[in-house]
Amino acid sequence: MSGVQRLDTTTNWAVVSTGATLSIAFSQPASHHGVIILNILLVTWFLFIEARRYRYYELWSYRVRLMETDFFAAMLVPPFHPSPEWAESLAENLLSPNFPISMLEAFGRRLRRNYLSIYFILGASWLAKGWLFPAPPANMAEWVFRGAVGTIPGQVMIMLGAIYYGVLLLTAIATVGLTKATGEILPRFGGDTGHETHDDQSKSTGLRSIFFPRHRRQQLLALIVTDKAGPVADRILTDLKRGVTAMSGKGMYTGEERSILMCALTVTEVHNLKSAVAKDDPQAFVIVSPAQEVLGRGFAPLEEKSTTTR
Repeated sequence: MSGVQRLDTTTNWAVVSTGATLSIAFSQPASHHGVIILNILLVTWFLFIEARRYRYYELWSYRVRLMETDFFAAMLVPPFHPSPEWAESLAENLLSPNFPISMLEAFGRRLRRNYLSIYFILGASWLAKGWLFPAPPANMAEWVFRGAVGTIPGQVMIMLGAIYYGVLLLTAIATVGLTKATGEILPRFGGDTGHETHDDQSKSTGLRSIFFPRHRRQQLLALIVTDKAGPVADRILTDLKRGVTAMSGKGMYTGEERSILMCALTVTEVHNLKSAVAKDDPQAFVIVSPAQEVLGRGFAPLEEKSTTTR
């Protein structure tokens, strides 16, 4: 367990650096409050690091959550068998890792959870430092003047600070409705109440798709040019349990008639397809290309798709 690191290690760094910065800023009345601004930037860097680590955490959490919901839970409910696609989904995620949440969502989530309070303390401390030290200002103009950093006037620094904090606040608010990641331990099926209407689902899906589209399993289309269409098709039907469609073709260079087999499959089945074809026809010509969408048996149901697109 010595190699395991806590996700909130960077939060601890931010808290420690904030405490040290405030101690220096307020223990020495003559010190400039620009050190607080430097710490704000440092805290933002810690937040960025933590958001990046949080994406990896969500990736690992997705795999564990997939086994909990589609394997273990399914084994406890009659007829006591796991979801037919849980192993396929898990294998695809292991072979082709894909972050379940965007960097923007991870940044906003960690900002709301841990860092908003730190930013609030730093902002209030910066305002208090300029107002109280070395003595309370005679008027507002003098307080604004104290906000200057080097050759940058106080008015500009205050404006930049307001913009900076405004962007952080908007980011925290805008990312509230994004994709609910698996690390939140939310229900596998349905919403929190189970009574979400179709319109509500459309609105929430549209909002999520703007920032981070929902992940869909990678689907492929394989074209196999072979002289042994029958044995190769039988091998695919038997070993891969995938449907095969045969078409007639002609090689324009040789002028020979060939059979072209078409098969839809997923990314985890590509290796098995190559092995199956090679067993019966090592000289076959195989083309595997991405498919925009595959609907039908073994993939997304055609009826559900037509219903949601009306």
